[in-house]
Amino acid sequence: MPILDTRDGAHIQYKVAGEGPPVILIHGWPLTGDMWEYQTVALVEAGHQVITYDRRGFGQSSHPATGYTYDIFADDLADLIAHLGLPRVSLVGFSMGGGEIARYLTRHGAARVDRAVLVSSVVPYLLKTADNPDGVEEHVFAGMQEDIRKDRFDFLQSFAKDFYGVGWVTSPVSKGLLDWSFALGIMASPLATIACVDAFGRTDFRPDLASFTVPTLVIHGSGDKTVPIDPSGRAAAAGIAGAQWLEYEGEPHGLFATVPDRLNADLIAFLRGG
Repeated sequence: MPILDTRDGAHIQYKVAGEGPPVILIHGWPLTGDMWEYQTVALVEAGHQVITYDRRGFGQSSHPATGYTYDIFADDLADLIAHLGLPRVSLVGFSMGGGEIARYLTRHGAARVDRAVLVSSVVPYLLKTADNPDGVEEHVFAGMQEDIRKDRFDFLQSFAKDFYGVGWVTSPVSKGLLDWSFALGIMASPLATIACVDAFGRTDFRPDLASFTVPTLVIHGSGDKTVPIDPSGRAAAAGIAGAQWLEYEGEPHGLFATVPDRLNADLIAFLRGG
């Protein structure tokens, strides 16, 4: 697999597939770039070059002990774009990956960005505060970190069920896909898994919304129990000038796997200028 050496010496593994207008797909926590399997196939078949990568601390990339902040993640993305020599590229960020786009646009500008898509994204602000009353209580994030420290493997298996909306009656994904997600999740550094709860749970991206000066699509499921729709998708769509908003009724967080055909069609249409 090709490797990028970042400005601070970390190694980022990435993959490139297909030819055509390039699009970078940025994965969510605690997965890897391989979570985009359904989207990679569809986008390549639709005539795009698709780039995926493992965030530092996850998958096959470097697992440093520290450095899990959005400023550093955004710089990693900038280094990848420069390394690949992409004059223009579209960015699609899922969940935690939406934060990379927001902070990249603030730190590096939109000169090389064609379009942006936020899917089930944590942008603009997840933490409940006095001025963000729809956010998630602090104890939820602290509890996640405690559970990861206690038994990361059990946590990941339980987390996946809410992630994909698996319940007593509903089972929108197969056991095989749940097992695959678990396999991707355990590839991450335990330190990164814990630290990134702070990054996605406590980073305030509201000041970054003004940096979205390119056509932007926001997609979120109304049944998302992992990243509640009100402080994230709905707030992002309202706060980004000219954003297109698609609300997937009843869909859970992991809609890239629960309704891949729908998501793929919406992505392809938007990337083509629709």
